[in-house]
Amino acid sequence: MHAITIPEPGGPEALVWAEAPDPVPGEGEVLVEVAASAVNRADLLQRQGFYNPPPGASPYPGLECSGTITALGPGVSGWSVGEEVCALLAGGGYAEKVAVPAGQLLPVPQGMDLVTAAALPEVTATVWSNVFMIAHLRPGETLLIHGGASGIGTMAIQLAKAVGATVAVTAGGPEKLARCAELGADILIDYRQQDFVEELRKATDGAGADVILDIVGAKYLDRNVQALAVNGRLAVIGLQGGVKGELNLSTLLGKRAAVTATSLRGRPLGEKAAIIAAVREHVWPLIENGRIRPVVDRQIPLADAAEGHRVLESGGNVGKVLLVAG
Repeated sequence: MHAITIPEPGGPEALVWAEAPDPVPGEGEVLVEVAASAVNRADLLQRQGFYNPPPGASPYPGLECSGTITALGPGVSGWSVGEEVCALLAGGGYAEKVAVPAGQLLPVPQGMDLVTAAALPEVTATVWSNVFMIAHLRPGETLLIHGGASGIGTMAIQLAKAVGATVAVTAGGPEKLARCAELGADILIDYRQQDFVEELRKATDGAGADVILDIVGAKYLDRNVQALAVNGRLAVIGLQGGVKGELNLSTLLGKRAAVTATSLRGRPLGEKAAIIAAVREHVWPLIENGRIRPVVDRQIPLADAAEGHRVLESGGNVGKVLLVAG
């Protein structure tokens, strides 16, 4: 097969389309012929040498894919050769074939094409696990999403609206905010021109956000806590703004608030399987009845993954950038 390899860390040009050994499905795994993958921030970090795959994972980038099952490893039941699936991966999506733990497979939703399904696993698993399984967003509450126009942001808007929450977003510029509004966002904040803490207070009569989904990290830590409502929950899922920040524990105590921080890639297989099962139960019906949909910015050939990385690094995309095999 061919895969995107990284002989040496560096810029997008470090991604090299090369021959690679075919993966062999192990115990509890299936082999998937990849139709498409997607570009995630973790892939950019891996390319730069800052985020190595977990032990035992594929060395190639790619945290999700869609494709067709071509072989079953020992001990696999409930799946068949020829089924079209999408999958959450610890790595290996930037390749023509990938071995996937069966617990991380999802069927392609009814009515969706195989390529588009590659936009689903990472965003649905990230949003559902953090916003609903950990932060317990409830109907009538307010969710603040940083990076509302990102792949995760566009999915979080739709899922929060589907359960009856009010949605606030930050994004850079009126065009991205307009796209967020189209998806259902109620409170639109241009982080380049406005203070999200102040704007959120105005929009919520001083209450703040019950849940905040944050991709920025240290740079926003103190302001996020200021923006939380009483009993609010801050879920940190990214570190684009740094890894070390100062936290005023008095403010946190006064609000009886909580801060959590999670990543998906390195979780044990059992935890990932539980998240995928919850996504299939709660999110897949919303996709199949048309209430939510993945937002795809563009499709790029898998062999030209470097261009996909350039797009994501430029910040010009709204939604997912897909890498299409073949």
